[in-house]
Amino acid sequence: MNPSTSGWIEKLLKNLDDDSKFSQWSMDQSYLDLRRVGFIYGNSIDIIVSNVSDILYSEEEKTKINLVAALIVTYYETIENSDKEDCIDALLQFYSFLDTKKSFFSLSNVLGGNKSEKLEKVIHTRIQTNESIFQKNFSHLLTNALLYIDVLAFDYFLIHHTDPFEYAAKLEETLVNTVFLALNSKNEKDTYDELLVKLFSSSVRYTNISTEDQASFDYIELDPYTDEIEKKYIMDLTSLAVWNDQKMDKGEQSFMSALGTELQLSDFVIKESIDLVRIFIKEHRDDISFFNYSHPALHFYQQTHRTVNILILRNKKRLIKEITESKDLMILLGQSAVRDLSKEEKQQVKKQLLDICKTIPSLAIFILPGGSLLLPLLVKFIPQLLPSAFNENR
Repeated sequence: MNPSTSGWIEKLLKNLDDDSKFSQWSMDQSYLDLRRVGFIYGNSIDIIVSNVSDILYSEEEKTKINLVAALIVTYYETIENSDKEDCIDALLQFYSFLDTKKSFFSLSNVLGGNKSEKLEKVIHTRIQTNESIFQKNFSHLLTNALLYIDVLAFDYFLIHHTDPFEYAAKLEETLVNTVFLALNSKNEKDTYDELLVKLFSSSVRYTNISTEDQASFDYIELDPYTDEIEKKYIMDLTSLAVWNDQKMDKGEQSFMSALGTELQLSDFVIKESIDLVRIFIKEHRDDISFFNYSHPALHFYQQTHRTVNILILRNKKRLIKEITESKDLMILLGQSAVRDLSKEEKQQVKKQLLDICKTIPSLAIFILPGGSLLLPLLVKFIPQLLPSAFNENR
């Protein structure tokens, strides 16, 4: 089974059918396994299924296998009398709902091949580790750490038989805003901590959190998440966000305790989440370059800056054309050079920039889950593209 060649999903399904443990596998167990191998943390160092081949998998291939295996487990646990053909049909329908603009996943579906091969193209598009466009480590941080949203949204889709997009968007919003609050909870922040907080703060699209002074749990809806896996996932990603080489300061400890209380998790689960992140990083630090940096926030910001710079330069002409043809956006960008935009105006700028990104395939990263974090940097680079009259105002 090679996830880089056609037909690998069919082989994975066959391997799972032949595995006697598969019929007893649950979402609860698969989540624990996914956390153990690092999938939940955005860095798969192993796969959760038995490897019956001698192939040495790349991290991207491990991520593909883990994602599809988790989705399959979810389907078989939720749907009675299920079979693999129905499972593939359900997954293709699920991802068609998430592709609201019918531009990325649906593009794969119109290409040749059977349903399994179409799903393989969808998964490849979903993983998004095209190193020629942006750094692999960075793509893992923004995209792969949020991949488990797909699994939870698929479960929601199967149970409620409805469009899962709103659920997925809401969960992404909750995760991003909770991470923002966690980063903002530090008692002492250095320059790059401040930059990272501002990056998250100005990237919020769905809630009222827009400044550091407003930050509190009052602006995040945690009540809808009653399932233990949802709660653990929110806690685990937040634990990853506050990790550093030293012990957590009092502010971070207080925040994690408060988050656990809001999620109605026991002290044991809270401590376990924090400890497992620390243990995972300690054991696999040499294998994951992101954790080799003494200051992950600095690494995050620098990687982000370089990534956006490359994307902007490669699409300069098309961006200029799209921006100049959007009169409302041009007016707001011009006014932003001489005054602070209102909250509504900032949201309008973000919405129109996302619409522009959807017309330029190379900028797909901006509209993937987590891609909203790049928008403030996109705005930062845009003045360099605009006519001289705008720069004079600036």
